[in-house]
Amino acid sequence: MQRHSDTTLALIIVLCMPIAAGCGHSTEIIDKRISFSESRIDGTLAYISQRYNIQVDEITIVPRMIVLHWTAIDDADVSFETFDTETLQGSRPELAGAGQVNVSAHFLVDRDGTIMRLMPETWMARHCIGLNYSAIGIENVGGRNGEADLTDRQVAANIWLVRYLRNKHASIEYLIGHYEYMLFENHPLFLEVDPSYRTKKTDPGEQFMHAVRKGVADLALLGPPE
Repeated sequence: MQRHSDTTLALIIVLCMPIAAGCGHSTEIIDKRISFSESRIDGTLAYISQRYNIQVDEITIVPRMIVLHWTAIDDADVSFETFDTETLQGSRPELAGAGQVNVSAHFLVDRDGTIMRLMPETWMARHCIGLNYSAIGIENVGGRNGEADLTDRQVAANIWLVRYLRNKHASIEYLIGHYEYMLFENHPLFLEVDPSYRTKKTDPGEQFMHAVRKGVADLALLGPPE
């Protein structure tokens, strides 16, 4: 498996951005990789073993869903730095007991809609209890103090990014907000072995999820089980 540790890569991929039928926009994905050394890979493998009781020697996943989040931080640089650190630094005691590998996500969307790819889409990121082994995570800058303040540009960027990912990965079936993850308990994709390891989430807000779902309705992606 190829392993990356470059945190400064800034390869810009220019793409076409169809947001609505008959309307085209241009956008770009900026590859700005978080640190992912041998140590972080080993920590991710340990997490897979301990939390999911799966023994593997690679952190590769087959994406089955997309989970939308907010960072609870209102600055993109600080958000990036939070994910760039390879281990939990003591600020998340509710997570530390489940493993020391730091939280991460595949994409970070800034307030102005700028999209940054933080890591390969087919590597496992720690971003959603129980569902990491099948989920691509998209973090949106904002939501500080639980305020539902994500922007219209972030809505548009998420709509485009969901379309991009679904076109690239035909295996994707689900689109959910982080606050909906516990509805997947008892679902085959929910792999967490400890029934007491749960954290209540509200991100990225119901209104934001409604807007993104409306924008990708034609993709017929599934939500959480009812």
